[in-house]
Amino acid sequence: MTIKHLLAALACASLATASFAAGKTAATPAGNAAAGQQKSAACGGCHGADGNSAPEIYAALKAPKLAGQLPEYITKSLHDFKAGRRTNESMSPQAQAVAEVDIADIAAWFASQKVAPNAAPNKDLMAQGEKIFMKGKGRPDVVAACVGCHGLKGVGNRDWNKVMSNVPAVLAPAIGGQHAGYVSDQLKAYKSGKRGTDPAKVMRDIAGRMDEKDIAAVAEYVASLGR
Repeated sequence: MTIKHLLAALACASLATASFAAGKTAATPAGNAAAGQQKSAACGGCHGADGNSAPEIYAALKAPKLAGQLPEYITKSLHDFKAGRRTNESMSPQAQAVAEVDIADIAAWFASQKVAPNAAPNKDLMAQGEKIFMKGKGRPDVVAACVGCHGLKGVGNRDWNKVMSNVPAVLAPAIGGQHAGYVSDQLKAYKSGKRGTDPAKVMRDIAGRMDEKDIAAVAEYVASLGR
């Protein structure tokens, strides 16, 4: 095992430990995807009816893809926007309009959809992005491999319930096939501290060690992944 792989393994082990220690929220009942399809009609205007926001819509509104996302992560994101822990000029007011009883169904609908592939990636960035995603980055600015938490295809920590009874405090979302611009923007937001919804500053610490080229490369590679 290389030093980079060891660092990635240790990072994920520490996240798992933190999750067991801090994960006090009981798992919520699974939502009804069929009911969520109707309830998510308003969401579809920006995110796409099936959770695949079109490139031109993303360019205009910066609305990410929600298709295939972990339902628990969608739920957490809505709660973060509702509580003001996360802010966005579009999502902050939209989240307030979503009834608490509808959140699980909406999350289930988008989680049940398949993410659509993106256009051909920027090959000049792919190699470096794949390297960081799979192996991390060494000294002086050590970055743990993204694959350790987000999975080979960027599917996220969707199997948490196989080993835990409660939703983990650190829940890695599905990121494979996401718009490269969105991945880049979120990494920059974590790096600057503008976004601070990551328990134990996990993503802020990681993004803080990435430079502009690292972020662009990882975002491009992540966008190319199918899941």
